[in-house]
Amino acid sequence: MKFTSVPLVGAYLIEVEPTFDERGFFARSWSSAEFGERGLNRNVAQCSISFNTKKGTLRGMHYQEQPHAETKLVRCSSGAIFDVIVDLRPASANYCKWFGIELTAANRKMLYVPEGFAHGFQTLTNDTEVFYQISEEYRSESSKGVRWDDPLFGIVWPLPVSVLSDRDRSFPNYIP
Repeated sequence: MKFTSVPLVGAYLIEVEPTFDERGFFARSWSSAEFGERGLNRNVAQCSISFNTKKGTLRGMHYQEQPHAETKLVRCSSGAIFDVIVDLRPASANYCKWFGIELTAANRKMLYVPEGFAHGFQTLTNDTEVFYQISEEYRSESSKGVRWDDPLFGIVWPLPVSVLSDRDRSFPNYIP
């Protein structure tokens, strides 16, 4: 696997390194040892799938606060998404900054999202599936969110929002 730092410290873009033969290819998408060598959280407590029928669907911006803060490894297994993270760590030089990248089934890229980041995505195609490896079990009492359109962050989404849950719509603007 190839690990590339992104502009927000602690987050990484991860690419598989396929070995090809007449059948196609084989590649690792997870290695506890490789994550550990880089000081990354290698605990996987839960895996989840998000299936979205309509292009333009927006999910976010979600996070879990302490004591159940979570690290996520996000991959688009069908279709395409614009994946976004926001650094909510007050001591970070990138506090309240965002980063977005296109993850697709075709490019097989993954985004490592550390604790202290809000995460969300917008679907770029119909029938999009997103696969998550998550370091902590979901805990409703620790589940939080901030607005997807909070002017403090200034996230530029690629499409008009076609579907947004009532929960995501009700999140407050972030107060630093």
